[in-house]
Amino acid sequence: MAASSNDFNSWKEIGLDDCRAMLRKFRDDNERRSEEIVELYEECLDSKMHKLGNEKWIVYEQVCIAALDCARQDIAQKCIAALRHQFPDSSRVRKLIGMQHESLGSFEKAEKVYDSIQQTDESNSHVRKRRIAMLRALRKVPEAIVELNTYVKQFMSDYEAWLELCDLYISENDYTKAAYCIEELLLSNPHNHLYHQRYADIRYTQGGMENIELARAHYAQAVALNSNNVRAMYGLFLSASNVASAPKCAGQKKKRQH
Repeated sequence: MAASSNDFNSWKEIGLDDCRAMLRKFRDDNERRSEEIVELYEECLDSKMHKLGNEKWIVYEQVCIAALDCARQDIAQKCIAALRHQFPDSSRVRKLIGMQHESLGSFEKAEKVYDSIQQTDESNSHVRKRRIAMLRALRKVPEAIVELNTYVKQFMSDYEAWLELCDLYISENDYTKAAYCIEELLLSNPHNHLYHQRYADIRYTQGGMENIELARAHYAQAVALNSNNVRAMYGLFLSASNVASAPKCAGQKKKRQH
């Protein structure tokens, strides 16, 4: 069983095997624990990378991304130098160089790097995502929406891209298109309570009795799928209250009383 980060008072106490296991766990769980990864590298790994065998290359990549997140250009440059020496023509290494340019605010240089990668590998989804992220960082939301729409046409099963596109539409107050993005996700995964909750949030925000009733139905489904979803429960209460207090429902109640 791998040790957790809470088992140690200081990273200096951790052994190489535990350090390797923790980094593997972060990768397997897709956790971007950047500050912890940088601390692990400085306290435990820096002088012992040669002991990791071939695994050191993926660790270099992991540490490089973490270092860029933490604005530790010294560590990032060291990792990139090691990777470039071993893999001089690798698109993954060039992507890291592009990310380094982004972190330094050199977006034009980053764009040139990503262009060069796409010329040799048009299907590289990671690079296309970086370009979209760069547009969003530059607050070019309409351009990011265009790029992301092109992307999801080719990679329709990328749920993260659909969620990102939904967020972009919401930032532009285009709730109809945002709802469409979540509908695509619901078609592929109808048992995800968070998708039902998100769809209900959008419909409730749009307003109007038809949308409120639709929101109520999806909040109810989210609660049915996960009874611990407090946000969905509160949304169900609000939407049901709105429907109950609507003139149509009020009229029906009076008829029943008579």
